[in-house]
Formats: sequence, C-alpha cells, structure tokens
Amino acid sequence: MHTTPRKVRVPDLVLMKERGERIVMLTAYDATMARLFDRAGVDLLLVGDSLGNVILGLDTTIPVTLDAMIHHTRAVTRGTNRALVVADMPFLTYQVSPQQAMQNAARLFQEGGAAAVKLEGGSPVAKTIAARRRCRWLEFSGGKLRPPRRPRGLPRVLMRRQSPRPSRRP
Repeated sequence: MHTTPRKVRVPDLVLMKERGERIVMLTAYDATMARLFDRAGVDLLLVGDSLGNVILGLDTTIPVTLDAMIHHTRAVTRGTNRALVVADMPFLTYQVSPQQAMQNAARLFQEGGAAAVKLEGGSPVAKTIAARRRCRWLEFSGGKLRPPRRPRGLPRVLMRRQSPRPSRRP
C-alpha cells in the first residue's frame, strides 16, 4: 500500500536540526520541477525572486512583482505534496511599512499557497518582524537552513503561518 508522506512543517525542521539530520532546500519555479523535487524527498522548496533572472530573463530581481511571485508560488504548491513551500517577498513588498509587509505576506499565503515567506534586511526590517508577532506569525531562521549564496550582512528571516505542533516522533 502506498501512502503519501506527511507534509513537512517548521516544527519538523526544528526536530531534524536538533537530531543533526540534513535538511534539503532547493529552488523551484513551476509545478513540474516542484513535483520532481518533492518526490525526491526535498524538505523545503523556495520560490525565489531569482525567477526574474532564471525564468523571465531579467538582469536583476528588482522588477519581479508580487503578482509574479504569487503565480509561481501557486504553481509550485500545486506540484508539491510533502515539501514546505517558502516564497520570497520581492523588492519593495515589505520595506515600505510593516502593514504593507503583512498584507503582501498574506497574499502569498492565501493566493499562492505558501507555507512560509522569506524577507531580507536585518535591522532595517525589525519593525516588520515585530509586527508579525502581533499577527501571531512566527519567524523561522537558522544558519544551517540558509542558502549558501546569502550575501554577507543580509540575514534571512522566514515568516510562516502558525500551525499546530506535530507530536514528537519516537
């Protein structure tokens, strides 16, 4: 009998890290690659704003819109059964105000189906991080979970919808 593996959630990743297990994260932009990566056992799929370069042929990620991110995030979530899907918040979708960041993150959750959103910026986005607490969104960060190409001085922060904690596995 074939059973679909349980969906990966942030508490599962925390347990994996505590156990010293490897956590695999790859970037996907469409349902086909998401399905292949998901079936291969990838734990997290990032829908990166790098789709501007890789898919749209742009020289920079700055022109990538929230609507484009929602479109590609929705495609990736349709191709995924197990992996936790993380969506990048593109340029100027969270830097103007914490309220703007919350509205745009909500769109990635609701319309795109993302389980988490990622923003960059360190102390300049501290008010946004504080605002997520008022919305009961939790940040998720950790050195071992960061992609290796992170520029120095730009820490990554993930925000996710709050979900019930899974029971601890034996």
